[in-house]
Amino acid sequence: MTANKIFEELNPPPRLMMGPGPVNVDPRVLNAMSMPLLGQFDPAFTEYMDEVMVLYRQIFQTENRWTFLIDGTARAAIETFMVSTIEPGDKVLVPVFGRFGHLLTEIAERCAADVEIIEVEWGEVFEPQQIEDAVKRVRPKIVAMCQGDTSTTVAQPLAEIGEICARYDALSYVDATASLVGMDLPVDNWKIDCVSVSLQKCLAGPPGIAPITFNDRVAEIVNRRKHIEKGIRPDGFEAAGGPMVSSNYFDLGMLMDYWSEARLNHHTEATSMLYAARECARVVLKEGLQPCFNRHALASKAMVAGLEGLGLTVFGDKSHKMPNVTGVYIPDGIDGDEGEMVRSEMLHDFGIEIGTSFGPLHGKIWRIGAMGYNCQKHNILTCLAALEATLRQHKVKMPAGGGVDAALAEYRAAGQ
Repeated sequence: MTANKIFEELNPPPRLMMGPGPVNVDPRVLNAMSMPLLGQFDPAFTEYMDEVMVLYRQIFQTENRWTFLIDGTARAAIETFMVSTIEPGDKVLVPVFGRFGHLLTEIAERCAADVEIIEVEWGEVFEPQQIEDAVKRVRPKIVAMCQGDTSTTVAQPLAEIGEICARYDALSYVDATASLVGMDLPVDNWKIDCVSVSLQKCLAGPPGIAPITFNDRVAEIVNRRKHIEKGIRPDGFEAAGGPMVSSNYFDLGMLMDYWSEARLNHHTEATSMLYAARECARVVLKEGLQPCFNRHALASKAMVAGLEGLGLTVFGDKSHKMPNVTGVYIPDGIDGDEGEMVRSEMLHDFGIEIGTSFGPLHGKIWRIGAMGYNCQKHNILTCLAALEATLRQHKVKMPAGGGVDAALAEYRAAGQ
């Protein structure tokens, strides 16, 4: 018989998470998560559900009725959209400029879509004409892409993409997990049909729930496959003629009923995560969307200036750099596993986490984030100082204090 094992209570070491996400959760969000649980159909709780919809319409800058939460991480919302809109053989176009374009491709393929990708080198983005040419050639049902891809630290301009898709009767889907509220994403003005995100980046919350918004074009496609499971099916209901969505949990039509006035039971809502999502949105809106964008943009300028002040080289097309994540080339003299040693020593000696890299960039760059609650001047200066000290331990020559001085100059120039 195996002996019982009883562990100590949780006591995580303090960390400053300056990687590509997740990041440190805003204390106000942690406090909200500690609030007492309520039943999922308690009038107080359904009022919180309605408030979440109102808050996230403002976050997404949309009037979409269908703006709510999917229980699960960011890819849960991606899969919910795709499994509910894609039927076998439907054409999906994915412009890939990093790892997460490949994720969109895989999820679409698992939904039995006929997927075509177009690609640029990691660190670059697409011109609108490239996307329009591909849409015109492929004639997809859906164009799925990211706004920001943390694997490459660049952001794809989207202002023209929704209009291009509408012109050719394609749905536009955007995964904005890495970028929402770190940069502008006016969903309605840019005519984007569906956007989904998660909390653990610029929204400064924990992973585990995924806000989504979609318009009536998407709802119409979903409702063609509308099905209600036995046991909660209203008398007289007749299912739509389209094929039933293959996932019960990610059936967008049933989730719409759950979040609508009908309140048809689907799952038991993740109460504490809904509290977190509500507080994440409330905190951002209290600051203001534009001030939030500005805070991330200034942090980006300071981080770039600081890294260059240390003699390091920033990765990618800086004109399309994400404000909240910066890629930086691992300096000469730091070879092989030594790059991981630098990251490990920053964690061990300073309690600071920075990110490694994927795919063709593995071993070539580090990814340093400054987003959400961590997007503050003192965190950026602390991270730069720790990086300099760690690199000096590895005999990398650089101007003493050059990183902090250069970053501080950007903040001073902005009156901070």
